[in-house]
Amino acid sequence: MSATRAPGAVPTAKSKEPIRPQGMKKTRNPKRPLVYVLLSVGLLIMSAPFLWMALSAFKTSSELSASPPVWIPTEWTLDNFRDLLDKLDLPLYFMNSVIVAVLVTLSNLVFCSMLGYALAKLNFVGRNKIFGLVLGALMVPGNLMLLPLFVLMSKLQLIDTYAGLVLPFAAGAFGVFLMRQFMQSIPDELLEAARMDGAGEWYIFWRIVMPLVKPALATLSIFTFLGSWNNFVWPLIATNDPDKYTLPVALATFATDPNKAGGSNGMLMAGAFLVVLPVLVLFIALQRHFTQGIATAGMK
Repeated sequence: MSATRAPGAVPTAKSKEPIRPQGMKKTRNPKRPLVYVLLSVGLLIMSAPFLWMALSAFKTSSELSASPPVWIPTEWTLDNFRDLLDKLDLPLYFMNSVIVAVLVTLSNLVFCSMLGYALAKLNFVGRNKIFGLVLGALMVPGNLMLLPLFVLMSKLQLIDTYAGLVLPFAAGAFGVFLMRQFMQSIPDELLEAARMDGAGEWYIFWRIVMPLVKPALATLSIFTFLGSWNNFVWPLIATNDPDKYTLPVALATFATDPNKAGGSNGMLMAGAFLVVLPVLVLFIALQRHFTQGIATAGMK
């Protein structure tokens, strides 16, 4: 028998959408188009310098000096990149930047994760005091540490070496704080179950904890690689040998040398584009994990 419904009874809907009276349309927020317009304008303002740099790298000299300025080149050319490669040992400086940035990033992923795990999941004397020191280190300006770091690297005879460029940034307070906050979300019951099964702390850290914090690792990778890749002041101070210059230092030295750059804005734009390109590729490759890590960290 088919069930009958009494007149005036409210039907039960299986869908999640709320029941609206007949003839009532879904209302839209009138402020939403204005928000989209404002966000689009902000995006355009923020991306305009990068777009100008990227497009200028493929312009001819006449288009670079044209008035009014020409945004999109009419004749795309690679002459700026060829001239830059002829006058600057770009592969050497590019490889120096890659070596330093990769080593700094890997060391931060390992050491910051270890300390973050210890501060989040291990009980030992002085844990809160160590975390307080980490928070205090976040408030110290980075430029304030340049002189002590230089004296220390000089005492260790690490000036003009890769070790002198990597060791001062092998672990950062921000990375420790980020990993500690993220690892606190891992249930303690999961780790206790692993310990009851006989797993040691190293096994728990590498096989259980690290796979669960991939979004935080991706976030830390992007921030660390970006900071190390764009670092200019410390490589300028810690290197006297031109063969140990990183790419930003080499380009700055090249731009101020009239015998090399010669006021060529095209070559400088091409060099700046090559500096930004690896970071952009890294962000695109880790974008999904990066946005997930930022969203999750904001919930802590």
